[in-house]
Amino acid sequence: MDFLTDYGAFLAKTVTLAAAILFVVGTIIALSQRGKKHADGEIEVVHLNERLKRMREALEHSVFSKEWLKNAAKEKKKSNKKSKKDAHKDMLQEQDKSRVYVLDFDGDIKASEVSTLREAITAVLSLAKPEDEVVVRLESPGGMVHGYGLAASQLERIRQRGVNLTVCVDKVAASGGYLMACLANKIIAAPFSIIGSIGVVAQLPNFNRLLKKHDIDYEVLTAGEYKRTLTVFGENTEKGREKFMQDLEETHVLFKEFVATHRPQVDIDEVAKGEVWYGARAKDINLVDAIQTSDDYLAERCNECEVYQVRYIEKKSLAEKVGLSMAASLESLGLKLAKSFNFKS
Repeated sequence: MDFLTDYGAFLAKTVTLAAAILFVVGTIIALSQRGKKHADGEIEVVHLNERLKRMREALEHSVFSKEWLKNAAKEKKKSNKKSKKDAHKDMLQEQDKSRVYVLDFDGDIKASEVSTLREAITAVLSLAKPEDEVVVRLESPGGMVHGYGLAASQLERIRQRGVNLTVCVDKVAASGGYLMACLANKIIAAPFSIIGSIGVVAQLPNFNRLLKKHDIDYEVLTAGEYKRTLTVFGENTEKGREKFMQDLEETHVLFKEFVATHRPQVDIDEVAKGEVWYGARAKDINLVDAIQTSDDYLAERCNECEVYQVRYIEKKSLAEKVGLSMAASLESLGLKLAKSFNFKS
C-alpha cells in the first residue's frame, strides 16, 4: 500500500504541475491576443455529386473485373469527346441548371450554431436563384426561445427571397427545432425521427426553505413589480407564479400562431399540446410532408441537379486553439488517471 500511496502522490503532483504550466501558457497567449482582430471565417463547399461519383468509382474498382473497368473507361472516353459547339452548349446549360445548396444545423439549448448558419445563408443567397433549392439538415430538441427565434428568422430569409426551402429531419426536430422546420416549403422526416413538442416549459429549483433552515437571509431588490417573478433563492409568491404562467402562456400562443401561419394544413389546437410524434405518425397529422432520410433525398437530387454542401467555418484565434488543446489534454490525462487508480485488491 505504501507504493500505491507514493504513486498516487506522484501522479497528483504531476497533474498539478502540468495544469499550472498549461494555465500559464494559455494566459500568456490570451494576453498576447487581446486587442487583436480575429480573422473572419471562410465558406467551405463540397460538391456532393462529385463526392458520390468518387464513392461509386471506388466501389466499382473493388467489385467489378479489370476487363469490365477497361471497357467502361473506353466508353467514358468516347462520351467525353465533344465538339466545341457541344462544349459551348454544355457551358450554357451549366449556367442555367438549377442547384441545390445543403446546410446543416445541429441545435443545442442555446441554438449556438445560429452564428454559422446566418453566414452560410448569406453566402448562399448571394448566388441562389428562385429555381434553386436550399436543403437544411436540421437536428434539434429545442431550447431557448430567443435563440431559436433568431434561427427561424434566418430560414425565413430564404423564403423571403423566393427560394424553395426543404428541411430534412433524421433524428429530432422538437420545440424550437420544429419552430425552425415549419418554415420550410417541404418537411421530410425519417420514419423514427421525433417531431413536434409545440409547447413551452420553464423549470427552476428553489432553495429558500433550505436557506431559512440555516438562518440565511436572501433579498431580491427590484424596480418594477414584475422585474423578477420567480427566483431561485428568494421566497416565491402566488402572484409571481401567476405572472410567470401568463408569460409562458403568451409565449405558447406566439409559438402556435407561428406554426399555424407557416403550416396552415395542421390542426394547431390538436398538435400544440406539447406532444411528440415519430415521423410516420407526424405525417398523418400534417406536421411533415414526406417520410424519407436526408441521404435518400439528396441522392435523388444529385441525379437531377448540382448539389453543394455549404458550411461556414469560424477561424479560431491562437488562444482559443490552445485553450481547446489544453481542455482535450486535461480530459485525456484525467481519464488515464482514473484508469490508473482503478486498482484491484
